[in-house]
Amino acid sequence: MPIDNSNELFPIVDEKGYIIGSATRGECHSGSMLLHPVVHLHVFDRQGRLYLQKRPLWKDIQPGKWDTAVGGHVDFGEETCDALRREAREELGLTDFEPEFIGSYVFQSACERELINAFRTTTETSPTPSDELDGGRFWTTEEIRQAIGKNILTPNFENEYIRLNLSYNSDKTTF
Repeated sequence: MPIDNSNELFPIVDEKGYIIGSATRGECHSGSMLLHPVVHLHVFDRQGRLYLQKRPLWKDIQPGKWDTAVGGHVDFGEETCDALRREAREELGLTDFEPEFIGSYVFQSACERELINAFRTTTETSPTPSDELDGGRFWTTEEIRQAIGKNILTPNFENEYIRLNLSYNSDKTTF
């Protein structure tokens, strides 16, 4: 079973995203509250359903729960948009998409503090989850609403779904 690389190097940033240092994944996830940047990509289909990935049981954070379609850390020395495209390719095989930036904010859990850089896109193709995930599927708005607060979704996804009012406007080709 794979495990997360606790020695992977992440940038440490201030709340505006400026790099002020570096630390390992292990240090960042140890309760140190070192602020490190991540990317999230919310993937919609044309029917307005939102794709969620299922986190594998071997993950060090929120194993076995449903989460944002694409989520990953920005590596030390990597640009945010490059990290977003790398993670989308690695996790879901998505390469041909136009991300729309929807916001940045700080999320804190019991063991870490992240600067979330959230994006969304609409796809015509079905994502292909890699072996980094335990699968994924498109969810309707009603399915997501019914799952909130029931320990099915990650707290981070629930927070972001509500905070960013993630919904799809079928009258437009963009959000």
